[in-house]
Amino acid sequence: MNQRIRQFRYGLKDGVPIGLGYLAVSFSFGIMARKAGVSTLAAVIMSLTNLTSAGQFAALGIIEAGAPFVEMAAAQLIINLRYCLMSCSLSQKLEKGMPFLHRFMVSYGVTDEIFGVSVCREGSLSPFYTYGLICVAVPGWTFGTFLGAVSGDLLPARLLSALGVALYGMFLAVVIPPARESRILAGIILVSMGASFVFSVVPLLKDISSGFRIIILTVLIAGVAASLFPVKEEKG
Repeated sequence: MNQRIRQFRYGLKDGVPIGLGYLAVSFSFGIMARKAGVSTLAAVIMSLTNLTSAGQFAALGIIEAGAPFVEMAAAQLIINLRYCLMSCSLSQKLEKGMPFLHRFMVSYGVTDEIFGVSVCREGSLSPFYTYGLICVAVPGWTFGTFLGAVSGDLLPARLLSALGVALYGMFLAVVIPPARESRILAGIILVSMGASFVFSVVPLLKDISSGFRIIILTVLIAGVAASLFPVKEEKG
């Protein structure tokens, strides 16, 4: 029991930067949701059940366009397919013999930032560590949406624009510490950034949706890295 509480506390501590970043980014989402005609309650429920910035922002455009539900479902499937890859990766770090209920609950909190923190944690991943992350990240994302929806019109445009870059700062906070400890990981990150830039400017490649783009790059770069620099398993 003490070990579970300890892991949960570690998750709470590591989740604070994620929760603060989510609070700022979801604030912008709340503002945009109200402008798109989404009620405050609907916006909060959307954030509580989805936890995906790219998917939720894309959904607002689809809602404003009055597109059918089929288009909404297809767009969300494409944009959020990357979470399948993240879940498969995290499943390799979970404690052996973990019950299905714990796996199900952990899957709810698989986001880019929680995944980044979880994979960088040494040793096997305790579900209670992930619960700690979720208990900070989810309220940050949901409460930020609520604040943006009810008070966004009161803030100046410059401040709203500044809040939009908070997510990128949070990404840097996730990847920089482990990159400083591993030249291989730092190189992989630089290659990933370069490949992403190429996909955003090359005529044929830039037409690929952001969801498929992330999946293609993840599978390609992660596959090559795993082949060239395999991680040796520790013998218990």
